Amino acid sequence: MRSLRNIFRRKLRSALTIFGISIGIFAFIAMGAMAEKINLLVDGGLRYFGNKVTVTDKSTIGGLSSQPLSIKKVDNVEKVDGVKAAFPEVAMLLDQNQNFAMGMPKMIVAGDPDADKYESFKAKTVKGRLLRKDDHGVAIVGCDLVKDLKAEVGKNITVRGKKFKVVGLLEKTLTAPDSCVIIPIEDAQKLFAGTLPPAIRQSIKPKDLVTSIVVYPRKGVNPEKLAKRINKEIKDVQANGPESFKKQAKQATKIFNFIMFGIAAISLLVGGLSVMNTMIMSISERTREIGIKRSIGASSFRIMREFLGEAALIGAIGGLIGLGFGSLAVSGGNSATAKSGVILFLLTPRLSIGALVFAIFLGVVAGFYPAWHAARLRPVEALRYE
Repeated sequence: MRSLRNIFRRKLRSALTIFGISIGIFAFIAMGAMAEKINLLVDGGLRYFGNKVTVTDKSTIGGLSSQPLSIKKVDNVEKVDGVKAAFPEVAMLLDQNQNFAMGMPKMIVAGDPDADKYESFKAKTVKGRLLRKDDHGVAIVGCDLVKDLKAEVGKNITVRGKKFKVVGLLEKTLTAPDSCVIIPIEDAQKLFAGTLPPAIRQSIKPKDLVTSIVVYPRKGVNPEKLAKRINKEIKDVQANGPESFKKQAKQATKIFNFIMFGIAAISLLVGGLSVMNTMIMSISERTREIGIKRSIGASSFRIMREFLGEAALIGAIGGLIGLGFGSLAVSGGNSATAKSGVILFLLTPRLSIGALVFAIFLGVVAGFYPAWHAARLRPVEALRYE
């Protein structure tokens, strides 16, 4: 209580200092929660792509193919040494006119249900079932699209102008399947054929088209080496192992995290300077008080501990206020974007605890020099101070 009374001797000055810390922690929470969400998506992607090689058309850029491959290439890929199994896949944007958004794009995905035997990343449903080999005109909806599409098991949804009966809702995976509508491959091939120019559409059969081939290596075969072997042996394709995704993701998140935490660091620096200024002013005003304490036996360590405690308390109060407002902002931001199926922020316990600990640490560091200066004051000189 004494520390609180000392801090608020000058209420306005202390309030502004605490406000400075709060702004810094607010920025730290907001930026950190966005970084946590992105890093979690990346970790999920690494698990999703971890045991396979993806083969697309050679002209593909960035991993999302809009160029068709012949389904016959599946047989060619399976003949490559080290391949255990290969399956066709069709993937396209859920909305052809979809704008850029944070997080995973909304996709239509189709593959062979038999691939699940080889898949290490197992998708599960919270309601309904997964696709079967003989399914037609049905769909499974990822958790992030359920509200957007008003999806319910047993009811229809409209995907690119076609109606599909929902047979399952996917469990949250924190990676690509969350923002996907999964349909039978024959249905997807027809939808994909409809996106091609009329001249090409008339010369090919939809059932011959795929956008990628998912390849599962034999046990003990390195996916990266297998990808190089496929690129060497099969013309006009681009095979990528999990390292390709990892490299792209790390490069993107590294820059993003640097920018976000840079903004937060500037805010916290301003807050730290405010604490230092407040503590210096407080010591200047209490110089005579310090002299009295020293003259009746208070040690330098005790004086220093007292002022460091006050600085830490300023940091703690500012941290708690910043954490509170940051949590409200994160919750509000997620609520505002939930309808579109995009969750931008993830406030984790480690981020909350880390922000509070950092605020206290910032207060202690900023208050160290003023506290050290107060502990070194000579009693006689301090008593003479007016």
